[in-house]
Amino acid sequence: MAAVRVEAVLAAAEEQEAEKWRSITVEKELELEYDLGNLLAVDRNPPPAAALRGAGPRREALLQALARDNTQLLVSRLWELPAERAGGAGGPLVAQLPEPTFRLPREKPPPKPRPPTRWEQFARLKGIRRKKKTSLVWDEQAKEWRRRWGYRRAGGDPSRAWLAEVPAGADPEEDQFARLRREKRERVARNELNRLRNLARAHRAGSAVPAAPLHPTGHQDRDELRRVANVARVSTASLGRFQPRLPKEPAEPPSRSGGKKRRFEPLLGNLAAERSRQLELLRDMGKKKPVLDITRAVNKQLRQEEAEAAAANKGKKQSKRGKRGRRQQRPGRSGKKSAARRQPQQQKAAGGGTGG
Repeated sequence: MAAVRVEAVLAAAEEQEAEKWRSITVEKELELEYDLGNLLAVDRNPPPAAALRGAGPRREALLQALARDNTQLLVSRLWELPAERAGGAGGPLVAQLPEPTFRLPREKPPPKPRPPTRWEQFARLKGIRRKKKTSLVWDEQAKEWRRRWGYRRAGGDPSRAWLAEVPAGADPEEDQFARLRREKRERVARNELNRLRNLARAHRAGSAVPAAPLHPTGHQDRDELRRVANVARVSTASLGRFQPRLPKEPAEPPSRSGGKKRRFEPLLGNLAAERSRQLELLRDMGKKKPVLDITRAVNKQLRQEEAEAAAANKGKKQSKRGKRGRRQQRPGRSGKKSAARRQPQQQKAAGGGTGG
């Protein structure tokens, strides 16, 4: 067995210790520039030009060593920042990064400015500037700031002003104060009419599905229970969309008005069905003879025949009523004349009988 020298063992131990400390200790001639907010480190030290020439394992090893050293310097700076435990005492250690100093380039190009509209071009040409009106204006009569519109607005009620301007083209003899009061009454009446119309419309909309009261004895028929259940379902804020359904109840919740919900074709759906519908429409438009709907034509003919029969029956009824009226009016109008006519006829009949 070969003898091991103590000097060699100590030298190997020193090399291992130096390699261990070299992993966290990096020396640079020029200090790196750091931007800890972006986790950026800029190395201004020139690399050895001879080692970077050509392509080979030596160049790759040099680049990896350079990247490793700079990363070690950046991580060492991060450990110098103030840190805290995230999520309590047992959480991970999180460093508080400062504000970034370098402006990073954009990933995508900046958006193009929106082209001006025709009105904006016209306004720029004419020098028109948009001015936003304030909600408060100065009232000279009240000597205070008041609202531009609404209750207690600036200027007050024009019908109560001490001076009224005569409009151009108006009768100079007309009482302008009376005209202003009349216009105000008309506006008030119009607003009241609109308010009543809105209330009536809301009442009709709310009474489309009446909620019939349940009998206290519990004897309700099926229609009454279904109607009350529908009213109770649509009484929620979501109109019954998120309410649990009862057994044998339709999946679609009932509407408040009781009508069917309109359905529209999807924008992106079955392209083959849409193409067939369009082709069928074009085919019908290209035909010289119109498309005959047998059901519609038969229904129209039946309605026409029924209308003609009803008109004929109505004419017959009117003629019968007129004849009855004339027959009933004859005895009442000339009763004496009819009695005088019947007497000679009765005498002739009596004389003929005796002569025989």
